[in-house]
Amino acid sequence: MTPWPSVGVVIPTRNRPELLRRALEAVRRQDYPGQLRVVVAFDQTEPDLLLATTDGVPVMVISNWRTSGLAGTRNSGILALDTDLVAFCDDDDEWAPDKLRVQVPALQASSAEFATCAIAVSYQGKVTPRLAGMASVGVAELARSRMAMLHSSTFLMSRSALVESDRIGLVAEDAPGSQNEDWDLLLRAARRHPIVHVDEPLVQVLWGRSSQYAYEYQTKISSLRWMMDRHPEIRGCAPGAARVYGQLACWNAASGNRAEAWKWTRQAVRANWREPRTAIAMAALTGAVKVENVLSTLHRYGRGI
Repeated sequence: MTPWPSVGVVIPTRNRPELLRRALEAVRRQDYPGQLRVVVAFDQTEPDLLLATTDGVPVMVISNWRTSGLAGTRNSGILALDTDLVAFCDDDDEWAPDKLRVQVPALQASSAEFATCAIAVSYQGKVTPRLAGMASVGVAELARSRMAMLHSSTFLMSRSALVESDRIGLVAEDAPGSQNEDWDLLLRAARRHPIVHVDEPLVQVLWGRSSQYAYEYQTKISSLRWMMDRHPEIRGCAPGAARVYGQLACWNAASGNRAEAWKWTRQAVRANWREPRTAIAMAALTGAVKVENVLSTLHRYGRGI
């Protein structure tokens, strides 16, 4: 049998000590036979050096020394490791104990450099599985949909592919507000090899106001436009383009920019008149609903706008 590769886990964090400890303990409880180590990278806050340990699964604590924000913090963690593989875990998420034991062999059995798994979304006490219904994900699928079940806390990647700029490369630090940098990373990886996906919910993801970015509408708008400029595959896929246009319409409606909201609504309808986000945006513009209320309802079913 092929030896189990070493895995380094990057946990970026900022001002969420209780959630961080839960995420960290879940990672350290992995029943993974290979070498496992963790880097907790603190962004824009003093690092808690008491988390560092050499017992069991070793934990290194560092400060983000690159661009402030999630992308730079993840990259600081990647560059602090020398393991065969790198995995991400956000500080408000929890891994199942067998996450790596299941995911690593799936990656090893392929020629891919990147693997994901399904998630279970936790929102207001309700847990909802989100499955992809497929074992491999390519550019076409990612251009059509962000595929929320391919969450950053499920990412398992070849470290060498991340640190070599002519392969996948590091996380994009120019992503506005460090949003959609995970979708960007998926697309860059998928251009090289289809992503291996284990369609089991091996990560529980916490949704809601605990998110650092839940209601930052202007950042959401900027990051979506950044993605469209960076990835022509999205604009070239009518349903995928309509989905993004519909999101732009919703976020502009939520932030009170009616002119932009109407503009993106028209764009979405032209690309795909069946796009449901246009109905949300139009209802918000007429005052029939609030985008925040729709988002809250969708979150109860493990969905988002």
